[in-house]
Amino acid sequence: MNDTILWRRLDLPGHEIGRLASRSDGWELSGTAVFAHEARPCRLDYFVACDPDWRTVSARVRGWVGGREVDLNVSVDAQRQWRLNGADCTAVAGALDIDLGFSPSTNLLPIRRLALAVGEEAAVRAAWLPFPALMFQPLAQVYRREGETLYRYESGGGSFVRMLEVNTTGFVMSYPGLWQADASI
Repeated sequence: MNDTILWRRLDLPGHEIGRLASRSDGWELSGTAVFAHEARPCRLDYFVACDPDWRTVSARVRGWVGGREVDLNVSVDAQRQWRLNGADCTAVAGALDIDLGFSPSTNLLPIRRLALAVGEEAAVRAAWLPFPALMFQPLAQVYRREGETLYRYESGGGSFVRMLEVNTTGFVMSYPGLWQADASI
């Protein structure tokens, strides 16, 4: 499986291209987001490796936010202990998924891992890298499959709710107010 998608940001000027590829030991999610933040250009390249069950095992984020260089290396061991540039991140210990706060791509990970039937829901706790801080925080999330290609996404204890339309791969096609897919294969 090799799927590629191009998103347009709706809240800021910008685009992102993402790619999902199968590997012999799991899955690889990669992409580049190019956008404006506070009228300053940003570029973030990312790479997320997952095991065959869609659990994050490592990630890399490189680029810049305005004039600030970004170079993040994430590792996750078998006990689900997370490290950011070698430092332990105990606040997100036990999380199965990384959530890149600047990208819709990582919604694919719990959607694929959970494989919910229509009408089912599941709570997850993600290792969230909010933008622009890019420092790990735990984020409680709930995914409810409302239809074949429709998920209700909730975080922040219900303070943030969106209906996500996805394609058959699990990539978000519509993330109201934030992202819209322009092309996918």
